[in-house]
Amino acid sequence: MSLYAQLQRREADQKPIRIGLIGAGKFGSMYLAQVPRTPGVQLVGIADLSPDAARRNLTRVGWSDARTRAASLDAALKTGATHVGEDWRALVSHPAIDVIVECTGHPIAAVEHCLLAFANGKHVVNVTVEADAFCGPLLAKKAADADVIYSLAFGDQPALICDLVDWARTCGFPVVAAGRGHKWLPHFCESTPETVWGNYGLTPEQAERGGLNPKMFNSFLDGSKPSIECTAVANATGLTVPSNGLLYPPASVEDIPFVTRPIEEGGVLERKGMVEVISSLEANGRKIPYDIRMGVWVTVEGETEYIRNCFEEYNAHTDPSGRYFTLYKRWHLIGLEVGMSVASVALRGEATGVATCWNADVVATAKRDLNPGDMLDGEGGYTVWGKLLPAKSSSRMGGLPLGLAHDVKVARAVKKGQSLSWSDVAMDTSTAAYKVRREMESLFAAPLLKSA
Repeated sequence: MSLYAQLQRREADQKPIRIGLIGAGKFGSMYLAQVPRTPGVQLVGIADLSPDAARRNLTRVGWSDARTRAASLDAALKTGATHVGEDWRALVSHPAIDVIVECTGHPIAAVEHCLLAFANGKHVVNVTVEADAFCGPLLAKKAADADVIYSLAFGDQPALICDLVDWARTCGFPVVAAGRGHKWLPHFCESTPETVWGNYGLTPEQAERGGLNPKMFNSFLDGSKPSIECTAVANATGLTVPSNGLLYPPASVEDIPFVTRPIEEGGVLERKGMVEVISSLEANGRKIPYDIRMGVWVTVEGETEYIRNCFEEYNAHTDPSGRYFTLYKRWHLIGLEVGMSVASVALRGEATGVATCWNADVVATAKRDLNPGDMLDGEGGYTVWGKLLPAKSSSRMGGLPLGLAHDVKVARAVKKGQSLSWSDVAMDTSTAAYKVRREMESLFAAPLLKSA
């Protein structure tokens, strides 16, 4: 039975999937816009550091005031309204909640939210992919140990890429490469919240109208988010990553199967079976027609002459040799699609992407010369950007994960362009996120280094 049919049955039986949302910012608001239009779900509660801001966002997406007047979670369950408050612990521990949607965008807080949700028997759809990037394999293990499901969020590009990879493998195709698009020029890695809108292609007025966070959007632009998302994909699918960071080859949709081939066949890949990001800009800044900037793609191989003939007969989108075929979606709808993950987790018991290994890591890398006493401000800020590296390389150097580079003091000088290590910073070792990361390293790093 389709997910939609199952949701309709839940609606008819008055047994909705009961959801708790943590964080009602831009991404959360997009999901909230769809909740009233989806049968078989009830958003019982929203936890946000600023309940008033959350209510403003609810109004922005079309919710009536009456819908958010539940005085408590229990009252929400009785009336069908939604409770809005600050207490996320009450939300994740309430026995009636089925699924927690973690939507804060704050990786350190997200880890704490996920762990307590698992402890209370809740499935988690984790929108905060920054958290998954630095400890996703262990979060997945802890969820499985608690007999709950931990999932990446559909609508965000990693889950969509995982879906394409799963399609390819289920059909019997070897995956040559998979990834997303991005607007990229090399100097974007130096971008700050002050320069983001000009580089991104929005006016400050458009950004303000949309309630867009410049630091968050700068993390998209400066390469941090593409690295984070490719890490999540690699760890969920087993694909490998470039040895020294993403290459961002420029290509139109038509040229993706041409550039996502091994180097010896005229492409850019070190080997088959990798993640990569396609740039929508030529090196000189010229915009490429029919780009994949907002989309996702997978390139597969036709291993036999018969399969390659089928590609040709049905006008499949291949490279000139006819061996490599690319399937793509040119857009993703972000929070508007999260309902797919909620339904999949609750009704099918299936994640829409979840870490199965530790293949990749995102290491904090200096945007400028850093001096002792400087404070790191995480992805999208003024001090560091995230560089995608193989987990083996990160383990060997003791790389500082970007997800933990928030409000951390620099302990020794670091040159612009240098990736930071644990010894470069004065780390707060008391947080749950730090402990989870170190626990993950103890479980996964030793086998990696032993096989190196």
